[in-house]
Amino acid sequence: MSERVSGIHHVGFTVTDLDRSVKFYTEVLECTVVVEQEKKGGYLGAIVGYPEADVRMAQVQPPGNTPRIELFEYRTPRSASKDLEPRNVGNAHVCFVVDDLPKMYERLLEHNVTTFSEPIEIDTGVNAGGYGLYAKDPDGITIELFQLPKSKR
Repeated sequence: MSERVSGIHHVGFTVTDLDRSVKFYTEVLECTVVVEQEKKGGYLGAIVGYPEADVRMAQVQPPGNTPRIELFEYRTPRSASKDLEPRNVGNAHVCFVVDDLPKMYERLLEHNVTTFSEPIEIDTGVNAGGYGLYAKDPDGITIELFQLPKSKR
């Protein structure tokens, strides 16, 4: 066995309401729930640095063979709000590939999802000819939606 990194299993986000977030990721972004569970203390408390941690979590799987998204709702200690502006150091986002970004944009609007813009054509660089936009999940976490350029589909 090697000590090298061999892939990405999941990307994690802390959320304020697990049920609300699972609904967003499954109904709006068409992810599938892979697992839901609750954990208190033990190994989880040791890993996250809160010995008495009490969390509800779910892992959702986007369509295709992609890493899972892990959603954590901390019951103890309660989560603190952060400024989730894209420009802030430490702010993360996850990028979903979509087949038809204009249709997905309409879906986002139907679900009252906050977007930073309408779909924007990428006019320079390796993804020229594609389209992208940023949106926010129910906790304000940045979600990028990206339509590949025709040459890369």
